[in-house]
Amino acid sequence: MISLLQLGAELGPELVPGPGADFSAKPVTGVHVSELEDPTPYLEGGELLLTTGMPFAKSAALSFAYMKRLGTRNVHAVGLGLGPWLTEVPDHVREAAAAAGIELAVVPDSVPFQHVSRAYWRLAARDDTSNLMDSLGTQTALARAAMRPDATLAVVRGLAQALGGWAAYLPANGGGETVWPASAGALVGDLRAESIRFNKAGVPSAATFEVHGQPVVLYPILVGTRIHGFLCIGSGRTLTKADRQVIMTVSTLLALRARQREVITGTTTALGAVTAKLLLHGQGEAAHMVAEDVGLGELPNRVRLLGIRLSPGDDAGLAARAAARLLPDAGLPVLGAAVEACVLRHAEESLLFLILPAAGLGAGTSGTAETLEENALLGLVGEAATEVSGDLAAALGDPVGLGEIQGNLAVLRQATLKAPAGRLVAVGASEDARAAGWVQALADYPRADLLGTVRAYLAARGTWEDAARNLGIHRNSLRHRISVAGSLLGIDFDDPDVAAHLWLALRREESGTLPR
Repeated sequence: MISLLQLGAELGPELVPGPGADFSAKPVTGVHVSELEDPTPYLEGGELLLTTGMPFAKSAALSFAYMKRLGTRNVHAVGLGLGPWLTEVPDHVREAAAAAGIELAVVPDSVPFQHVSRAYWRLAARDDTSNLMDSLGTQTALARAAMRPDATLAVVRGLAQALGGWAAYLPANGGGETVWPASAGALVGDLRAESIRFNKAGVPSAATFEVHGQPVVLYPILVGTRIHGFLCIGSGRTLTKADRQVIMTVSTLLALRARQREVITGTTTALGAVTAKLLLHGQGEAAHMVAEDVGLGELPNRVRLLGIRLSPGDDAGLAARAAARLLPDAGLPVLGAAVEACVLRHAEESLLFLILPAAGLGAGTSGTAETLEENALLGLVGEAATEVSGDLAAALGDPVGLGEIQGNLAVLRQATLKAPAGRLVAVGASEDARAAGWVQALADYPRADLLGTVRAYLAARGTWEDAARNLGIHRNSLRHRISVAGSLLGIDFDDPDVAAHLWLALRREESGTLPR
């Protein structure tokens, strides 16, 4: 914005302050020339009005009335051109201008008003160029920030610093918000409420509202027609054109990040589905190779298979999230975030299977009276309740080794199809599958040869002396290892049923027929 001080410095003797005054740094929005008695209908406020004084030169009363009208219109300054009507500035003109809060400037005789207008626009062009360069520098810095690992925080922080205020990014899915500076975190609750309101309304453009008396501008971050989040800004001042260009750059960068996350999520989901399909069809070695090659990480040794019954039109992602809130059978673990984070998913007609790490499920049971009341219609609350059908149900299998999934799939599929609507039911693994899982867990134990110890113990039919002698260890060491193995598996080796199934599983493992 160009100030009267800048304009006076640019024009020198062609524009000077009124008698006994100096130019201030008050900005002027433009230069207007008028000899009308009342030019206010043609003014917007903030201008420097140039006049020869014809409308008010005759009397003090006219001068005061004229200046009052300009003051009401918020005209910032009057430039009095000497010559045609006035050869000097009358006292009553100076007093009238001061009373109206208007700055007075003098254009000496023979200086065309056009010089003043040209000087203003010359300065404005320089100011725009300077703002553009500053804006480009800021946008370049923001683009570099977008390539950092903490891109969202870096971009939000850069925007807040560029505007001299605060900024926040609120994901539309309810994820964690990014706020800078941290002191603006107190506003997040109100900002979230407003963003939810705009999200439901499907507002496609920016909106302005007040939070705790502060003006806030909200910009939806769009990828196509889908709102991924909201950029909220509080600058404490009027935003300039350059400010808005910077904001648009940040909005574009955030939209690009959202699109990148979409692509990564889609790719990870596809790769997870391939890996899950291989596991469900007994191709464990191939599944391990795929997971390793595509960066899914090491597959868990012990898993629980979750089956979810779908109806036509159900969204698989929302159905998986909703399944974690179904009313569970007693003793089932809390599924919680494990379902949300699971990428090992395979969908077939009317069914969705998730392969969950057994160690990633919360202990205890998630079944409560509150859950029952919450799930009165579906077992669902919130957003998912409107996106999935009332026939949603699920079944959760016992912990098994990766190689045992295929053997338990048919039982779990039937249990899922038959589960009551709104329920999460438990499905026990077959005894052979459970025993195979025990063998795998013993083989995976890193600190001692529990597999060989248990094999020797069962071969000696529980006789401590014979088993210890065959292993070449002290009887107390044998007792300790058997205790560790029993605690690890949660079983009693002296139980005949347990011993029988485990012994057969050990024989299959020894002969190489046990799935690994």
